[in-house]
Amino acid sequence: MPIQFEKVSHHYNAGTQFAYVALDEIDLTLKEGKVTAIIGATGSGKTTLVQHLNALLLPTSGKVTVLDRVIDSAEKPKKLKELRKKVGLVFQFPEYQLFEETIEKDICFGPKNFGVSEQEAKKRAHEVIRLVGLDESFLQKSPLDLSGGQKRRVAIAGILAMDPDVLVLDEPTAGLDPQGAQQMMSLFMNLNKKLKKTVLMVTHDMEHVLNYCDEVVVVRDGKIVTHVEVREFFKDTTLLNELHILPPSVIQFREMLNDKGFKLDSSIMDIKTLAKAIAKEVKR
Repeated sequence: MPIQFEKVSHHYNAGTQFAYVALDEIDLTLKEGKVTAIIGATGSGKTTLVQHLNALLLPTSGKVTVLDRVIDSAEKPKKLKELRKKVGLVFQFPEYQLFEETIEKDICFGPKNFGVSEQEAKKRAHEVIRLVGLDESFLQKSPLDLSGGQKRRVAIAGILAMDPDVLVLDEPTAGLDPQGAQQMMSLFMNLNKKLKKTVLMVTHDMEHVLNYCDEVVVVRDGKIVTHVEVREFFKDTTLLNELHILPPSVIQFREMLNDKGFKLDSSIMDIKTLAKAIAKEVKR
């Protein structure tokens, strides 16, 4: 089953002078097994959108279907624990997820909360800490002793330890150096391709969107502006310019050359193809 939003609105501080509409009657269907980027300006509603996927936030109106569960604004939700086992959410700020004395206890918390034995939880902690690029010596450290990038890795490890079907990532590479970011993205792609996990990623990094994602959802002022395949999205940079988001470097270079008189096809989105097209244009 796909993930589906039907006429979903979410109002913060409803009924007060501070009322704010973060989502405004959105309709959206996300395919299982895909890597989908959710982009938009700060305050557009991206994080509010993804927090509905594991019922961290509930719709003010409308309904959300996630896998085999329906969350309807007209009904009190039940068995949310089961849903949160299937949908793992990594927060934008890892400090929100780290609260135990040691990293091992932090990673074990989720699995144990869902009925996994102490022994199995520790086994998972040793497995996932390596997956996120940290060695096992980190397990006995305090989260307070970690750098920002290390905290992000540990927060991701804590979600991976629960083995969710859907992985929701809010700015997952923020605070990581380029090599660390590439390692994280490779990990997410591996989880998607080999283990068939659905990956939803809130990001401002258009390089990652182009190189790793299948589809793009654009959110603006609490509404879905567009939902298309990645290659279709980057053919025209008009919307990105409106959102004040820089396109990937290869797309910027392609458009710059076209502005100078080149006639490079809008379907060109990798450096090798671009180089061949430039050589052909120069000869012409």
